[in-house]
Amino acid sequence: MRLALGALLLAAGVTVAADFAEARVGRGGSFGSRGTRTWSTPAPTPTAPTAQSMQRSATPQSQMGQTAARAPGGFFNRGGFMGGLMGGLLGAGLFGLLFGSGFFSGLGSLAGILGLLLQIALVVIVVRLVMGWMRSRNQPSYAGGARPDPMQREALNGGAPMGGAPMGGAPMGGAGAAPRAGFGTGPRGRPIQLQGSDFDTFERRLEEIQTAYGRADRDTLLRLATPEMGGYLREELDQLERDGLENRLGDVKLLQGDLSEAWAEDGSEYATVAMRYELTDVIVEKATGRIVQGDPSRKEQVVEFWTFVRSPGGEWLLSAIQQG
Repeated sequence: MRLALGALLLAAGVTVAADFAEARVGRGGSFGSRGTRTWSTPAPTPTAPTAQSMQRSATPQSQMGQTAARAPGGFFNRGGFMGGLMGGLLGAGLFGLLFGSGFFSGLGSLAGILGLLLQIALVVIVVRLVMGWMRSRNQPSYAGGARPDPMQREALNGGAPMGGAPMGGAPMGGAGAAPRAGFGTGPRGRPIQLQGSDFDTFERRLEEIQTAYGRADRDTLLRLATPEMGGYLREELDQLERDGLENRLGDVKLLQGDLSEAWAEDGSEYATVAMRYELTDVIVEKATGRIVQGDPSRKEQVVEFWTFVRSPGGEWLLSAIQQG
């Protein structure tokens, strides 16, 4: 009994540690929205060669992506007419087999089976002819016109041009920084130019948001983030409060940053930047001040992709965070 109780307490301790292993803003998750690029991975940069896929977002995935995820391979797993028909044939045969009349007894005589198979073949031929005709009408025609350049062909094929706008390993921003072009991950949206002042804002937002989170300043977080992101961050702070804990953050400093993507779509401008930064990250028990996790004298380094959004001429707001 004691051993079982000890194992249970140990498991509970491991669960709590895992829950707060990544405290700060986001607690190590990837969430938010990046417009039509929400479910695509940000372009790699020297600061962050890889990015974690989005885990939580108010932006729904495309119907194609959901179908692909739900429908594993295999003929009998196909939806629609053919899948249902073959499943029915198999079911009828097994029904007859179980009741001792043979595998094909559930369908009647052999002549009936042959007639049904002939009808199926005719239906399949007609469906294929119709689908081929529809595909031929939907294909882009290059006859009599210029073919798209390699970048356009890559976009049409769903490719993702690689690249970013490195900033030489230096912190982002600077009054004399030259405009930097955004690099997209496909045909969604058009690239936009960013100024040095934009990168100054991104660096400032990093410090402002982390500091506000460490103070549990919900009003400031709602002012500096989109409603969706503000809601997520408020949920995290509410959970800490229910647990009687406080996440104290400080000494936030950007070490390196570069642009992953910058684009415009649907009247909004987006910018995804990779940032490597350091900060002190400590979780304490509010009632006693006891340190539950972290070391106030040791700085931790973090690599993340932060996405910001604004209306043209408006203020940049935090729209998404993805772990590098």
